[in-house]
Amino acid sequence: MAYQNIDSVRVWGKPDEGAVAQAKMCAKTGNVVQSLLMADHHKGYSQPIGGVVVYDGQISPSGVGYDIGCGNKAVRTNLYVRDVRQGLGKIMDEIAKKISFGVGRINNDRVDHELFDDPDWDVYRAFGQQEHDKLKALARNQLGTVGSGNHYVDLFEEPETGRLWIGNHFGSRGFGHKTASGFMNLAAGRRFTDKAPGESMDQPPLLLDLTSEVGDMYYRAMKLAGRYAYAGRDYVMREVLSILGAEADFEVHNHHNYAWKETHNGKEVVVVRKGATPSAPGQLGFIGGSMGDISVIVRGKDTEENMDAYYSTVHGAGRIMSRTQAAGKMNWKTRTRSGGQITPKQMMEAVRAFGVELRGAGTDESPFVYRKLQEVLDAHSDTLEVLNVLKPIGVCMAGADEFDPYKD
Repeated sequence: MAYQNIDSVRVWGKPDEGAVAQAKMCAKTGNVVQSLLMADHHKGYSQPIGGVVVYDGQISPSGVGYDIGCGNKAVRTNLYVRDVRQGLGKIMDEIAKKISFGVGRINNDRVDHELFDDPDWDVYRAFGQQEHDKLKALARNQLGTVGSGNHYVDLFEEPETGRLWIGNHFGSRGFGHKTASGFMNLAAGRRFTDKAPGESMDQPPLLLDLTSEVGDMYYRAMKLAGRYAYAGRDYVMREVLSILGAEADFEVHNHHNYAWKETHNGKEVVVVRKGATPSAPGQLGFIGGSMGDISVIVRGKDTEENMDAYYSTVHGAGRIMSRTQAAGKMNWKTRTRSGGQITPKQMMEAVRAFGVELRGAGTDESPFVYRKLQEVLDAHSDTLEVLNVLKPIGVCMAGADEFDPYKD
């Protein structure tokens, strides 16, 4: 087996001390069947990023995290990179102009969707009609916006064929964040609308019993936020296809911040994946690397090790440098940074050397802050098969100094 058992936690890849400590704490809190770390793991809030916790009858709002339903979508278009190579700069300008990137941004084009008629919106009426109406209005306004941090819209070349692919990565925006905050308040004994106190990265997971009223409400709200994230990624993909004048002939779409009811070893459990991709035998996934690295389409293998992983795998390359380490500390009054280890010049040289047309992004998203994707994929070689290797040719993200306290 390619994983280690560290105090009952199954760990793939090189163990990160802080993330392992968090995974051990998760293993000891609640009705835990198994705690695991994928090879891209690093510290997160309460449950590590790249962490998987399997519960018997419980669900963890802090484990799913603030960006409920964050995930990836990739489509293969009917175009070849040679069709867009000359006009790539203009295409990336158009993507940056047409798609809304950044915190709190709203979509200027009104997007209607059947999910706004979902009966699970009634969950929020329990916290008052005003709260229900506010959250629904926020969700309507932000549907189809991307946000900041490591969220992106990319164009890729499949070197083997020359085909042009599109990929995107983001989640449920402010609606998901406010849903997560509210249910974490309830799990901690506060009211849904309370302002949460500053909480420690290393605090134990907040848990709800699925059979409880609030646990059922969270599960329904989480599923709604997941549908919302899917709808947003679908919308952005349609917009980019329209800009390209292209059609999609194949797609892969998956969450990696979510909780699933699944059957393992003959028993129904709740699998909470935070920054981890579901990877059941035959299941497809899109896993993104950095802006100076490959991304891949993968398929889960039918192996004993994949069973041991509770059919989970990496969601990306995994950070090896924090945002502040990379970009420095930001003074929001003067809008200046100090102390960063990566300069914009270093970043642009690396991106140009990789042949990428970049729009937006700061040094905290540069290739230097991530592992190489191949390294983490190698750690999971017995659990997944790489079907397509994709090389970025265009990357579009929010601007470098976008204020966002929840970038991860």
